[in-house]
Amino acid sequence: MTNLDEGIPHLRRFDGAKQLMVDGKPFIILGGEVHNSSSSSLEYMEPVWPRLVSLGLNTVLLPVTWELIEPEEGWFDFHLVDGLIDRARRYGLKVIFLWFGTWKNAISSYTPEWVKTDFRRFPRAQDSMGRGLDSITCFSRNALEADSRAFKTLMRHIREVDGGKHTVIMVQVENEVGILGSSRDYNPLAEEYFNQPVPEELIEYLRANEEKLNPYLRCIWKREGGRTSGVWREVFGSGADEVFMAWYFARYVDSVAAAGKSEYPIPMYVNAWLGPSAYMYEDGRPGDYPSGGPISRMLEVWRVAAPNIDLIAPDIYREDFSSVCDEYARLDNPLLIPETVRDERSASYVFHALGRYNGIGFSPFGIDDIAEPEKHPLADSYRLLLGMIPLIARYQGTGRIIGFVDDGSYGYTHTLSIWRIRVRVRGFIYRLGDYQLQISFAKELVEKARMVWPGLPYEARTPPAGLIIAIDDDTYIAVGVNFLLRFLPLDGFSSNVEILWVDEGVFRDGKWVRDRRLNGDETGHGSWVYFEDKPKIRMIKVHRYT
Repeated sequence: MTNLDEGIPHLRRFDGAKQLMVDGKPFIILGGEVHNSSSSSLEYMEPVWPRLVSLGLNTVLLPVTWELIEPEEGWFDFHLVDGLIDRARRYGLKVIFLWFGTWKNAISSYTPEWVKTDFRRFPRAQDSMGRGLDSITCFSRNALEADSRAFKTLMRHIREVDGGKHTVIMVQVENEVGILGSSRDYNPLAEEYFNQPVPEELIEYLRANEEKLNPYLRCIWKREGGRTSGVWREVFGSGADEVFMAWYFARYVDSVAAAGKSEYPIPMYVNAWLGPSAYMYEDGRPGDYPSGGPISRMLEVWRVAAPNIDLIAPDIYREDFSSVCDEYARLDNPLLIPETVRDERSASYVFHALGRYNGIGFSPFGIDDIAEPEKHPLADSYRLLLGMIPLIARYQGTGRIIGFVDDGSYGYTHTLSIWRIRVRVRGFIYRLGDYQLQISFAKELVEKARMVWPGLPYEARTPPAGLIIAIDDDTYIAVGVNFLLRFLPLDGFSSNVEILWVDEGVFRDGKWVRDRRLNGDETGHGSWVYFEDKPKIRMIKVHRYT
């Protein structure tokens, strides 16, 4: 290889976290993904670029489709790829390319015409009645070789035009893979593999990690006696179809990724169309969601079968944001959210993902639909976080950083007295540094305040959320929206705690730039710090006295 240097994007371990390194420095993705067809036209994207910058993004996620780069077999056209890289550089943005190859949303809709129409060479998956599905079977050797060749050629080209500049920092391989309309593929090619023994690598992993397996996977394996040999149905019983598909989808995608990495080994990931939880019963049958995709209960299978995939990333459009993060931030899998809602919730979710899970990145979907980015709450969150990236990266994995969001999972934990009102609020208490942090969500507080002061102009548009770092045992950096922060002694009652000072400001390239000092009514005379609907950064110093 040529045109590579030490700054090539890669993942590294720092304390208890994995971080994305770009040009030798930790990089946290404050991203946005455009709609599937937006990046198919440089002209269409022209007015989009300034809006992305106005939103405060440092990274844009752009689809690159097989049908457009290899319209005729063996003939490649990279003018679109080159144009996207060039525009991103002009606007100071990094790029994550999304390879829409054999599958996009479990359908083979972005394959070239010469692939899509040749059923003999590139056969389709079939349901149990033998009907063809809108998906090329993952057991097609011809499809795997063609996809791998195209992806390898793409990565070679990216290395040639960007290997020394690192505009492109990651690549997503395929998109939300799996099979829809059937729990497994019944193509004769698939049937042959389904009646073969379960691969020894998977069996060995199950044996070595028996007590650590997620509850669902452990249950379906143990229900059949924890067999260490046999065909898929013998080993996994009623769960065999999904495990079987997960293994072979993962092997296919891993082979494509390996081909690309042989040319340019930057981090590569897969994204997941979510399915049922691995930890609690939820309705949903394989095939209603993409069977065999990297859902949480198949995470172990994918990690074994796809060693060339650096991480598995959930696309989160569900209300239980934090529980999905919990299920993917395990198995040494760094958390990246490549798709999520783009409404006001996104402005809050980002604090939780980066602080609670040492996340390497966050990206709402359809970001180009935001017509007035300067008015969107996400822009406020991103602008503050952008300057904090060096600080956040320094504390990820150290146990001195937390993140949170009110996604409905917190209960009513304490009673709060403030502004001459007393109300039961939702929130939590967490030890950080030498104090307990009492986090109170603002919704109930504001609603009760309106009863006392009708016409109160305050309105909480975004869910309560924040990120707090203990830079010393008595000094904290806090950023967020719609919550109230109090400091309590570790045992809850032995001493009084007073806020010495609260400085408001911003970080620029990791350096603190102080603005005003808060006191008096703005801090409850040294007893609390309140974060309104527009996010702010505060540095807070506290002390104890008896």
